[in-house]
Amino acid sequence: MPQPPNNDRLQGTLDLLVLKTLLRGPMHGWSVALRIQEVSRDALQINQGSLYPALHRLEDAGFVRSEWGTSENNRRAKFYQLTALGKKQLAAETESWTRFTDAVGLVLRYA
Repeated sequence: MPQPPNNDRLQGTLDLLVLKTLLRGPMHGWSVALRIQEVSRDALQINQGSLYPALHRLEDAGFVRSEWGTSENNRRAKFYQLTALGKKQLAAETESWTRFTDAVGLVLRYA
C-alpha cells in the first residue's frame, strides 16, 4: 500500500490546494478540507491545525476574503472566497508547481 504524502510535502502545497479548491466558490473551512480529501480520494487529509492558519495566511496576503454566514447545518461559519489577487496567485503557483513536478518527473524517469 502506498504511503501517504509526508506532512512537509503537503504543508508546502497547502496554499495551492486551498486556492484551487476556493476557485469553485465560497466555502467554509471544514468544507475546504473535505473537498480536498474527496478529490484526492482520501490521500490528502488536512487537519484543522494546518488548514485554519493557511486560510488566515491567505487572507492576510489578500488572496482570500472571508465573511460570516450560516453553514448547511445551520451553524455560524466563516466562509472564504478567492479574490482577484488570489486568482492571479493561483495561476502563478499552478505554473510553478507544474514546472517543478515536470522536472522531478524527468529525473525519476531518466536519472
